[in-house]
Amino acid sequence: MKNKLSDLNNHLFAQLERLEQEDLDADAIDREVKRAEAIVEVSDQVLRIADTGLKAAKLFAEHGDVVLPHLPQIGKADS
Repeated sequence: MKNKLSDLNNHLFAQLERLEQEDLDADAIDREVKRAEAIVEVSDQVLRIADTGLKAAKLFAEHGDVVLPHLPQIGKADS
C-alpha cells in the first residue's frame, strides 16, 4: 500500500466537498454523513498510528540504539 498522509488529507477534503453540495436530498445527505463518520473513524486510526511512529522515531533520535529492543517495528527483526 502506498497511501500517504497527504492522500488522507485529500480524501477528507473530497468528503467535505460532497457534504457541501446544496442539491443533495435528505437520503443523499444521510448517506454522505454516514460515509463521513466512517472516514473520520478510519482517519483517526491512521493518525494515531502515524503519531505512534513519530514518537518511536523521537525516542530513537533522543536515546539511540538502546531503545531499539523496545521498538521492534523500527529495530532489527528477530530471526
